[in-house]
Amino acid sequence: MAQIKLIPYQVESTEDHADEVPSGVQLIKAPEKWHKGYKGNQVVVAVIDTGCDTNHPDLKDRIVGGRNFTKENYGIPSDLSDDNGHGTHVAGTIAANINGHGVAGVAPKSQLLILKAFDKNGKGEMESIIKAIEYAIRWRGNRNERVRVISMSCGTSQNNKRLHQAIQQAVRNDILVVCAAGNNGDGTSETTERNYPGYYKEVMQVGAVDLDRKLADFSNTNDEIDMVAPGVKIKSTYPGNKYATMSGTSMATPHVSGAAAIIVEQMEKEFGRRLTEPEIYAQLVKSTIPLQYSKRIEGNGLLMLGTDHNSSNQNNSQIQGKPYIISEARI
Repeated sequence: MAQIKLIPYQVESTEDHADEVPSGVQLIKAPEKWHKGYKGNQVVVAVIDTGCDTNHPDLKDRIVGGRNFTKENYGIPSDLSDDNGHGTHVAGTIAANINGHGVAGVAPKSQLLILKAFDKNGKGEMESIIKAIEYAIRWRGNRNERVRVISMSCGTSQNNKRLHQAIQQAVRNDILVVCAAGNNGDGTSETTERNYPGYYKEVMQVGAVDLDRKLADFSNTNDEIDMVAPGVKIKSTYPGNKYATMSGTSMATPHVSGAAAIIVEQMEKEFGRRLTEPEIYAQLVKSTIPLQYSKRIEGNGLLMLGTDHNSSNQNNSQIQGKPYIISEARI
């Protein structure tokens, strides 16, 4: 049976306490959106990962539901426990509460649908990942909420037709799928490293930079990169009410997933209607600044939610009278 694994990542350190807005969240200027009232309120992000510490004080109020697709703990559907740590860390970067202690996520009022598809060793069956995507498409909340973003930090070198079809179905249902580029890079744009599902045209593929806006040497480069985000020494939540600092494109991805939740909240308020997936994608690309790297490294640039920077992106065109960005990665 085909398997898919978490993208390898590095745990730099763990600690019992934290009291900060993490540097990556600050770098993309998420607090500027908070001060304008946009924190991803009620926007549902599905996290397909190793589960989550649902009792973590920074996360317990953000979780709206979930399901276990692994065989761990006898495959009990309601078991969302995270014996790996990766899923809890990703969840925190997306949505950790602003509660006076701990850390804050990019979209601290968004809601998380925890879909456990990877075991404690970071391994998952391809069928489980596909079922998790299909579940995210079908899921409805108590007020008929729907998943608007899927965050995935996993990868395989093999192109899987059914996985691709599931992602295409999610996109047709106006769900933005955000995927890590992978950590097989060699620090140069001249070589191509492909990681699926990140390499699929339909997804938002995210590479990593450090906190000085320099390319992370491990970050994959290819002709489908959409943008980069902070992925080196990122502090977030960790099982057991702890906090960990980790590195990897897995850490860059949830910055973009959280940003998507903020964009959905803000733009739907401004437009007065529901955004389509291409519009969410376009508005996210608009929220980037160039770093002067090759497109194969940075795609459209560094995620930057601070509105002062949006006008610096010169790739604007107009579709149906609304701001729209055409990314080279989707042509």
